[in-house]
Amino acid sequence: MDIGVLTVPLGGRDLDDALEYLDDIGVNAVELGCGGYPGDDHLPRDEHLGDEDARTDLHALLSQHDMRVSALATHNNPIHPDEETASDADRELREAIDLAAELDVNTVTTFSGLPAGGPDDEVPNWITAPWPSEHADAHEYQWEDVAIPYWEEVAEHAADRGVDVAIEMHPNMLVYEPHGMLRLREATNERIGANFDPSHLYWQGIEVTDAIRLLGEEDAIHHFHAKDTKVYDANAREKGVLDTTSYTDEPNRSWLFRSIGYGHGESHWKDVVSTLRMVDYDGALSIEHEDSLTSSTEGLEKAVDVLRRAVFESQPGDAYWAE
Repeated sequence: MDIGVLTVPLGGRDLDDALEYLDDIGVNAVELGCGGYPGDDHLPRDEHLGDEDARTDLHALLSQHDMRVSALATHNNPIHPDEETASDADRELREAIDLAAELDVNTVTTFSGLPAGGPDDEVPNWITAPWPSEHADAHEYQWEDVAIPYWEEVAEHAADRGVDVAIEMHPNMLVYEPHGMLRLREATNERIGANFDPSHLYWQGIEVTDAIRLLGEEDAIHHFHAKDTKVYDANAREKGVLDTTSYTDEPNRSWLFRSIGYGHGESHWKDVVSTLRMVDYDGALSIEHEDSLTSSTEGLEKAVDVLRRAVFESQPGDAYWAE
């Protein structure tokens, strides 16, 4: 497995400088934002899509720093009830898939998106309970009338270009846990899978290694975000984990995104890496820094330090002791 980084926190640096820094701290792969919430500081789509010279220059820069691209990132809401918002997000996603194919990158990371609760609503609606019954009806509308038809088309678009679409299971999106991920995959094709980000699963009470096994059995993990979360029990005991407190009001939140090793210890991350190997995932562990208690560079460097001791650098040998 490669240690990778989603380069968004380094958006203030040009790509050459960012790659030099990441190479120096032991990173082997980068996930480059090309639209949506990640922005496109390091990979403007309109400058690279259809431009062979620009893509050649990018490959040369990556080669200079002995770096590969694990995925292109464009996280947005292509099934938003506002038609203009949805159309822009859909265009970004399809163009990201096209650009990935041109760059010979296997994967695009994104969100599932979230529709409204009905055809006349104007705001996305995250349904978390089946009662009162109109919530169950709204949830079925979101899946059957909006999400599945949309993602069937995108899955075919991705399949035609040989690109995997890796969906981050994220609250406030329709797909936010592994069973929803499998539902969408079963309704589309094998090009739709997970960008497995454990940080959103920890605070939901999901056992991360069990979730890796569940999705891994279906070969449904297309990419992995290395990102940690810490639940602060003193706050969670009073108000639970569905917390609308600002991310920057750290003392009063029930949970925070943390740098690798600051939510769960090194032994846990070694277990995560081992479980990924058990299900034959051999891609990047792409560090996504969103820890408000430390700087981007310190958070990245500490995460690399933990992951370097957790990853395996060689393939397993023969199990001679079992013969």
